[in-house]
Amino acid sequence: MSKAGALDLASGLGGKIQKDEVLSAVEKYEKYHVCYGGEEEERKANYTDMVNKYYDLVTSFYEFGWGESFHFAPRWKGESLRESIKRHEHFLALQLGVKPGQKVLDVGCGIGGPLREIARFSSTSVTGLNNNEYQITRGRELNRIAGVDKTCDFVKVVIILDEADFMKMPFSDNTFDAVYAIEATCHAPDALGCYKEIYRVLKPGQCFAAYEWCMTDAFDPKNQEHQKIKAEIEIGDGLPDIRLTTQCLEALKQAGFEVIWEKDLAVGSPLPWYLPLDTSHFSLSSFRLTALGRFITKNMVKALEFVGLAPKGSQRVQAFLEQAAEGLVDGGKKEIFTPMYFFLARKPSSDGQ
Repeated sequence: MSKAGALDLASGLGGKIQKDEVLSAVEKYEKYHVCYGGEEEERKANYTDMVNKYYDLVTSFYEFGWGESFHFAPRWKGESLRESIKRHEHFLALQLGVKPGQKVLDVGCGIGGPLREIARFSSTSVTGLNNNEYQITRGRELNRIAGVDKTCDFVKVVIILDEADFMKMPFSDNTFDAVYAIEATCHAPDALGCYKEIYRVLKPGQCFAAYEWCMTDAFDPKNQEHQKIKAEIEIGDGLPDIRLTTQCLEALKQAGFEVIWEKDLAVGSPLPWYLPLDTSHFSLSSFRLTALGRFITKNMVKALEFVGLAPKGSQRVQAFLEQAAEGLVDGGKKEIFTPMYFFLARKPSSDGQ
């Protein structure tokens, strides 16, 4: 059950940021990025502030247009976006082999759409890890509505960038029977540190699976058009950088994981993953994502901001999300970017680290 109306969108814009401070928050967020003269190292150094601002600013837009699960999925012909997203989540649970009663961790859980779906699908207890207070508050409300608030919860984590790691998870070693991340660990400025912390909290012999946002082998860092597309995705999606698939794979191995299998699931998908964002595509089932739907949303946000129901700066947020959509579609069409580099990795039964 998601927020559906214009007033719901307006009331959630800015998240936990004071409404009269949204515009300055947008301006500060924009300055982190290449399009506005920002540097990659500055984004990494100020990761916590940048990502928190991003999700405070965009969460209501995401839920309004996308639903409760903020991720892409490979599509079959005749399948709706919602159906493909559910199947993508079920696939992850099946690959992990989760069983009723097990404790599962969702790293970077958003407002908990996948968490609730996987908990119901597998009869497991899922804990969602997040550093954004607004998303946690919204997620707990949706858990209550869905009736999973007794078995699923959210944990707020303060994210600190050290020499050694990315996350400081408030869990003991060897706590979880399975860990997954859906298009979330791409926000980490250090993949190795992130994977090491996941390795620590995962029980020996158990698995970690993820869908990662990555640049593919077709990406040419010397190609200006490729760099422009990458920068558009970074500003529109709160990313300090976008890693290559090979970098993720190497980081997993260095963290101590045994990689069972890995594949870019965008390759060979019957319908392109970026179809919902492609302005040449029209769908009634995901109307708000179509060119017409986005045009209506743009003008609705403009009107809401004009009459004071939405905070100043809302149009700016909508604009950089549009920029991201263009970058994602271009990156998908040129096959230089994927949001679904999948891997399944196991922590050895005998942990020698």
